Amino acid sequence: MLPASASDIRAAVLRVDTPSLLPLSRLDLPKEDRGFAGAMLATEDNSTTGSFLGHTFETQTVATTPENALADFQVLVDDGYRLIVVLAGADNLLALSDAAPEGVLLLNAWAGDTSLRSENCRANVLHAAPSDAMRTDAVAQFLVWKRWTRWYLIGGSNPQDVSLTEAYRVSAEKFGARIVEERTFVDTGGSRVSDSGHVLVQRQIPTFTQGAAEHDVVVAADASDVFGEYLPYHTWDAAPVAGSAGLRPVTWDPTHESWGATQLQRRFEQLAGRHMEDADYQTWLALRIVGEAVTRTGKADAAALKDYILSDTFELAAFKGVPVTVRPWNGQTRQPILLSNGRMTVSVSPQEGFLHQTSPLDTLGIDAPESRCTTFE
Repeated sequence: MLPASASDIRAAVLRVDTPSLLPLSRLDLPKEDRGFAGAMLATEDNSTTGSFLGHTFETQTVATTPENALADFQVLVDDGYRLIVVLAGADNLLALSDAAPEGVLLLNAWAGDTSLRSENCRANVLHAAPSDAMRTDAVAQFLVWKRWTRWYLIGGSNPQDVSLTEAYRVSAEKFGARIVEERTFVDTGGSRVSDSGHVLVQRQIPTFTQGAAEHDVVVAADASDVFGEYLPYHTWDAAPVAGSAGLRPVTWDPTHESWGATQLQRRFEQLAGRHMEDADYQTWLALRIVGEAVTRTGKADAAALKDYILSDTFELAAFKGVPVTVRPWNGQTRQPILLSNGRMTVSVSPQEGFLHQTSPLDTLGIDAPESRCTTFE
C-alpha cells in the first residue's frame, strides 16, 4: 500500500426519478432508498479502511426529477462536490456530464445504454453500471454454453426495447447463436395489471407466440417491463425464457452467496432492512471504486483518482470471484454478470471457454477494437 496523507472525501449520489408505470410485479416496486442504501454501506466500508489512514468519507444523497436534475446538480457542484454518483437514464446523464465544470467526475450507477461507452462516451464519466451489451453477452454466453443456439427473440416496441433487442442481435452474432424468428410485442398503453389480467395473458401470449420456427429458447428484450414477465409458462411451445424474464442478467441478487457475498448481503440487510438490488450494488461499487483509489493514492482530487482508476494498477474486490477493474478506453468497469432466476444464482458470466487475450471479462460488452469512444485517448 502506498503511503497516504489524510484527506476529507466528499461524494454525492444524485438519483433522477423518472415517472413510469407501476411494474408488473409488486415485488419490483421501486424502493424509496433505492441506491442510497448502497451508498450508506459503501461509505461505512470506505470509512473503516480510511480511519486507519486518517481519511474521512462523507456522502450526500439527493433525489430529484428530470426537470430539476440540472439545478440540483449545480447546487452540489456549488457546494464543492467533485465526485458525484449518478442514477439516471442516458439523456439525463449526458446532460449532467455536459454541464459539469472541469474537475468534476461522474460515476454512472444506472444507465446501461451501450452508446454511452462508445460514440456517446464522455471523458468525465466512469461506469459502475454494466452496459446493456455486457448483460446480453452474459446471457448469450450461457445459452451457447448450454448449446441453446436457436433463439426466438421477442422485443418490445418502445425505444429502450428496440435498443435492447439490437444488443441481443449483436450478442447472438458475436457468440454464434442464431435468431430463427423475431417478433415485436407492441405496447398499446393499456392497463397491464387488472383483475382479469391473468385470463387475458393466458389467452393472448400463447396466440402471440404460436407458429414460430423451431427454437431452443425464448429471449425477451423488454426493457419497458410490459410483457416479459408473462412469457414463462405461457408460450405456445415449451421452451425456457431468458433475458428480461426467466433467466435474468443482473449485477447483484439476494440469492448470490459465493465469494463472501453472504457477508455483504447480511450487512446490507441489517443496514437497510431489505435485500440489496442492482441499483444498490452499482452505487456501492461506484463509491468503493473511489474509496479504493483514495486508499491507494492518498489523493482526493477527481483528476488524480480517475487517472489511477484507469491504470493497470487499480483493482477492487467486489464479491464476484475476481477483482473488478476499469477499461481505460471507455471508463467501463469490468465485472462478472450474475444469471439469476429469482430464487437462485444459476450461473455467472463470463462462461468457461470464452477466451480473451487480456481478460475474460472483456468478452462481455464492447472490447477496445469495437469501441468508438475517443475521449479517453
